[in-house]
Amino acid sequence: MRLGLDYGGTKIEGIVLGPDGGERARARVPTPRFDYEGGLEAIRSLLERLEGEAGGRIERVGIGVPGSVDRATGHVSKGNSTWLHGRDLRGDLTRVLDRPVKIANDANCFALSEAVDGAGAGAEVVFGVILGTGVGGGIVVHGRLVEGVNAIAGEWGHIPLPAPLDDERPGPLCSCGIAGHVEAWLAGPGLAADYARRRGPAAGEAPKAQDVIDRVATGDPVAEETLRRYEERLGRALAVIVNVLDPDVIVLGGGLSNVSRLYETVPPLIRPHVFGDRFNTRLVPNVHGDSSGVRGAAWL
Repeated sequence: MRLGLDYGGTKIEGIVLGPDGGERARARVPTPRFDYEGGLEAIRSLLERLEGEAGGRIERVGIGVPGSVDRATGHVSKGNSTWLHGRDLRGDLTRVLDRPVKIANDANCFALSEAVDGAGAGAEVVFGVILGTGVGGGIVVHGRLVEGVNAIAGEWGHIPLPAPLDDERPGPLCSCGIAGHVEAWLAGPGLAADYARRRGPAAGEAPKAQDVIDRVATGDPVAEETLRRYEERLGRALAVIVNVLDPDVIVLGGGLSNVSRLYETVPPLIRPHVFGDRFNTRLVPNVHGDSSGVRGAAWL
């Protein structure tokens, strides 16, 4: 059996998968925030609990974390769980759990999950996309995760928005500190901020992304205009992925992946920016939902 762990900022979730990929047990505990040693103990205790529920020894452990994971050292950086930065998480968990541990970025885990037995199952090249509070991505080729020599493969959120219009320059500030990145436009807060800019300062506090989506359904013309701009920008950004990677399928995850019209509106907006005469890449919603990350960690 194998254990997947999703080490988030507020919770640590674990899932046990059998050899057939079927779920044997699942549990979650609160994350001991800013307590590195407490996190190790929470994971050790969670593994013991899940072994008892699954009825057997867990031989393999994979863990997904926010941020960049150094392939050589296993150290985590650039994530919002700052207490993990610079620590030998892989080595420490291997010691505490007394078994091998693999570690990867949580967006990579999402992509792997959907490629193995999700929306991208059977495809040769899968690009997994996270559209949530941030923008992330992961690449799976022939069922294997591609991390890259710098461990940043798939980080399309930190490229400039392609072909920016005059009113898109220099663009909003990204979480990494550089203006105009894809994440600054296409993450949930970016969508909400774009709506607020169009509404003007008299409109009051900026809503959340889901509020904007809800207002589209009620016929709010500014919300509709904002979502149309979002779709067009998403088309431009994904066209870069198609031109570089040429994936069989692009799987969307994160909160904004639940906007059902994206799967109809965005592909025609990708096509004009794709080189060549053909555009057969499929844009699809994820299958495993919030479980994709933890399932992908198990498949590591």
